[in-house]
Amino acid sequence: MGPTRVRDKRTNNEREIRTALRDRHLRHHRGRDDVLVINELGLAHARSRIDLAVFNGHLHGYEIKSAGDTLDRLPRQLATYVNALQKLTLVVATRHLDAAAAIAPNWCGLTEIVEGPRGGMTFYSRRRARLNPNLDAFMLAHLLWHPEAQDLLRARGASNAEVNAPRKELYRVIADEVPVQELASAIRAAMASRTGWRGHPPRS
Repeated sequence: MGPTRVRDKRTNNEREIRTALRDRHLRHHRGRDDVLVINELGLAHARSRIDLAVFNGHLHGYEIKSAGDTLDRLPRQLATYVNALQKLTLVVATRHLDAAAAIAPNWCGLTEIVEGPRGGMTFYSRRRARLNPNLDAFMLAHLLWHPEAQDLLRARGASNAEVNAPRKELYRVIADEVPVQELASAIRAAMASRTGWRGHPPRS
């Protein structure tokens, strides 16, 4: 994949990188009703947050490490990401590229942020993300709110007694009985329909 150029002088600013990544590098998602893009999505009940999450058939997380960041937290973050995301791409400054490649699993994508002489950013896709072979459906199910988990199970024929179990028990049933792709679609639909949640999540 070729580079995507972005004119921006604040390449050390994670928020600016995220905005550029969403608006330019991922611009092919813009205007699609079947795609949902969410900033700073909490995973595993906010145990960790992914900088940008894209629901486009799969749940694809993008974690940003700017030139001003360190990779000290990355191993701990990856411990959550490899359980809860179907795809993952690390978006890193050039200085972090080799170290990030050594830390990340081989199915994880790598995108390099290169700063130009006038402060612009260029995104280079160095490795495409592949499907996560270690996904934990139980952790993925944590993205559903309790009533959403109940609705999903009701739609599959569960009784009222079964759906009134504690939340984590519902997640376990969902993980055992609902195919991952059906679960991912249900999560995207649930998030898209939430009201009063971050002022409605922004579509791409």
